[in-house]
Amino acid sequence: MAESGDRRPIAARNLGITQRMAGWLVQRGASANGISLAGMAAGIVAGLCLAATWEWTEARRALWLLAALLIQLRLLANLLDGMVAIGRGIASPVGELFNEVPDRVSDTAILFGLGLAAGEPALGLAAALAAMATAYVRAVGKAAGAPSDFRGPMAKQHRMALVTFVALWRGLLPDGWATDLVVLALYAILTLSLVTALRRLAGAHRHLRGSTAR
Repeated sequence: MAESGDRRPIAARNLGITQRMAGWLVQRGASANGISLAGMAAGIVAGLCLAATWEWTEARRALWLLAALLIQLRLLANLLDGMVAIGRGIASPVGELFNEVPDRVSDTAILFGLGLAAGEPALGLAAALAAMATAYVRAVGKAAGAPSDFRGPMAKQHRMALVTFVALWRGLLPDGWATDLVVLALYAILTLSLVTALRRLAGAHRHLRGSTAR
């Protein structure tokens, strides 16, 4: 469903450990924008690790596992930057840029890296473009007056959960197990991201048509 506000609905915000981490960062005057950039850096390095699994075979398992860890660190940064901004009571004029642009860079790096890991760079790029389309439709709908829509079935958290699962699978299980899993995951991300973009577009259309009718 579309969220009532402009923040992605994430249950982890209510966890005690997450709130303590955000509180610790607030007390030390951490920059919300700096946290966003740190998350982007984690996403870029995760993409490089995924890409490196294609050639660096002797370190392949470690690279898959490191990529999974970095993806989760990227998501943690995405969670904490908003909590820190609210906790410090600051609203930067460029906060929206730091909130959105690093996410697009991270998604592109991770999904293109996954495509390189599978030996399918074009598929990885297509998945990255489809993921970007979901954010583009949300941003355009919001600019037109519709509420921010974070619905799936392949929103950011779903994409990253699937990539993390694939990375852990390839890092922990023998190479012969489900060797086509990476390609299947990319096709799933590509297809369901397009479905997500269409759902968000339809939702924005309904909202704006309803507002006009009133």
